[in-house]
Amino acid sequence: MVFINVSDVVRKMDEVEVKKVLYLSYDGMTDPLGQSQVLPYLTGLSKRGYQFTLISFEKEERFDKNKSVIEKICSDNKINWHPLPYTSKPPILSTIKDLRKLKSEIKKLHSEFHFDIVHCRSYITALAGLWMKGKWGVKFIFDMRGFWADERVDGNIWKLNNPVFKTVYTFFKKKEKAFLSKADYVVSLTHNAEKIIHSWKEIENQPIPIKVIPCCVDLELFNPSLINNEEIQRLKSELTIPEGVKVITYIGSIGTWYMLPEMLSFFKRWQLNNPDSIFLFVTNDSPSVINNAVVEAGLSLSSIRIRFAARTEVPLYISLGDYSIFFIKPVFSKKASSPTKQGEIMAMGKPVICNSEVGDTDYVVNSFNSGILLNKFEHAAYDNAIDELKNGKQFNASVIREGALQFFSLEEGINRYEAVYK
Repeated sequence: MVFINVSDVVRKMDEVEVKKVLYLSYDGMTDPLGQSQVLPYLTGLSKRGYQFTLISFEKEERFDKNKSVIEKICSDNKINWHPLPYTSKPPILSTIKDLRKLKSEIKKLHSEFHFDIVHCRSYITALAGLWMKGKWGVKFIFDMRGFWADERVDGNIWKLNNPVFKTVYTFFKKKEKAFLSKADYVVSLTHNAEKIIHSWKEIENQPIPIKVIPCCVDLELFNPSLINNEEIQRLKSELTIPEGVKVITYIGSIGTWYMLPEMLSFFKRWQLNNPDSIFLFVTNDSPSVINNAVVEAGLSLSSIRIRFAARTEVPLYISLGDYSIFFIKPVFSKKASSPTKQGEIMAMGKPVICNSEVGDTDYVVNSFNSGILLNKFEHAAYDNAIDELKNGKQFNASVIREGALQFFSLEEGINRYEAVYK
């Protein structure tokens, strides 16, 4: 009689199982977002035996500048990268054109590779993923990244009093239901969004399978033990920041959601107690936009520093600050958002000054004592937060970093994606 070890059979079946994944992103890999929130996951998963074909839409200037960097990352990790040119004008029609390009590329690639899974980042690519599921029966992962159609409205990008945008919004809200109902798995950035989706009775097959994976951080790169005091002193000297002066940092772009006037208003109240303080912006955005807002807020430009930094330099800039600030519009769509900067700041052991009602931010700040939460954007709320810091509210850098390890670990994010794939 032959005895069969069932666990060995299952393991061997897993080993020989075809794991060909088509990953679709309307964001470019030559964009900072692609390099921080797509490629780290794919390189980690490729090491675990998943064979990736990656289609992304690249903006011409960034593609020309960073193409070779991305090609090397993909080549080193056996990722088959197919960049397509991103079209921005005219609005809506350009997106339709890009979607046609995407489907054409998919047809060619699927005939060659016969993908098992299509992993769609956000809503535009999910249109193609749903099409692939219907046409070829490919497993469809809807990695939603947030309530995208509502973000367009909340950010005043789509004004619903315009009949064209109203039609587009209605179209995508209908498609959102289809994506959620028909996806083999949904990935959400936040537990808040998961609860909201599971409350929607119009979605079929509730409760649908959802895996919560926040915007994770590379804890090897964002590691305070790699920063020495000499580097910090050198950078302070470059930025003409005197020793002993308090520094508040802002990391990342100043865009639709980040409330620059309110952050400057907070800093103005902060300077009443800390007159020599410096507000350091580490951003790719135009300095003139920030400087104009600084003047309008009645602040002195001498208290502002603005620097561009490569991704590998960001940990040093975070280390320079005493606190790092971000205010985000607390609108409905932001319930589904996970600020990338929060995990990066916490990984460096620094406390944040931020507002409530955004994604799982409240939970993270409260669970790991990783900062100060504001409920309102007004002087009284700012003063209360400043008083709390002035009166000695204590933060433990090791505890804050441990919070990043528990909640924002890239390794844990890769584990969760692999669980979805399996």
